[in-house]
Amino acid sequence: MSAPTAPTGTDLKGRFRRTQWYVIASLGLLVMAAPFLWMALSAFKTREDLTASPPVWIPAQWTLDNFSALLHQLDMPRYFMNSLIVAVLVTVCNLLFCSMLGYALAKLDFSGRSKVFGVVLAALMVPGNLLILPLYVLMSRLSLIDSYAGLVLPFAASAFGVFLMRQFMQSVPDEMLEAARIDGAGEWYIFWRIVLPLVKPALATLTIFTFLGSWNNFVWPLVATNDPGKYTLPVALATFANDPNRTVAGGNGMLMAGSLLVVLPVLVVFAVLQRHFTQGIATAGLK
Repeated sequence: MSAPTAPTGTDLKGRFRRTQWYVIASLGLLVMAAPFLWMALSAFKTREDLTASPPVWIPAQWTLDNFSALLHQLDMPRYFMNSLIVAVLVTVCNLLFCSMLGYALAKLDFSGRSKVFGVVLAALMVPGNLLILPLYVLMSRLSLIDSYAGLVLPFAASAFGVFLMRQFMQSVPDEMLEAARIDGAGEWYIFWRIVLPLVKPALATLTIFTFLGSWNNFVWPLVATNDPGKYTLPVALATFANDPNRTVAGGNGMLMAGSLLVVLPVLVVFAVLQRHFTQGIATAGLK
């Protein structure tokens, strides 16, 4: 058995550089995660811990009073269900429509394909806030204000989703699709049974981005809903934050508890799809 060789100067420099990057990445992660950790811990703090000076990170006494007070003051199950219904419907619509249009732009040869793709790219450059007024006028004329349809339809498809699916579907070999057509397969069969199973990472990526954006959407639900029964969680919490009786009811602890409830579904979705998500981010756009 040969004796282990001593590390060379090059090996030591490589290890030192990797250690430096690990330390820098860890510090960056700590800075990014600190607000979330503060929110999560504050949701379980008593009023005394929340108002302590200097601030305390770990609660001296863990409590669920903030959650119980929040459920008592707000109709959280209804707001949670409103957010869930809207986010799920928006996500499903985007997965369906964006993947269909992405397949057409990537694999079908039709007149004006490049022009349609140019419109998609142009739509990516338009700030979303500019569309709020025309969308509100459109939904109002269709009598869809204060309805789930009014919250879902304006975001049923996105330019980003179309671009993502188109770029990813370009990596599917054309020879495979031609072989399926020679065997008599139709375009719908090719799309559902061949292409979609091959682009699961892109679908997972689109699912996370769309669900996250819809779940956290605040401006449009605020504009498109006048009935408190149709409020989503962000709108309900923002309305509660501006309530002058909030301090008497429970103060910042209730807001922290509500914010934690808003974040948890997104974390669950990401945890379930993270493997496909990282693969999609690494390979999206490659051909």
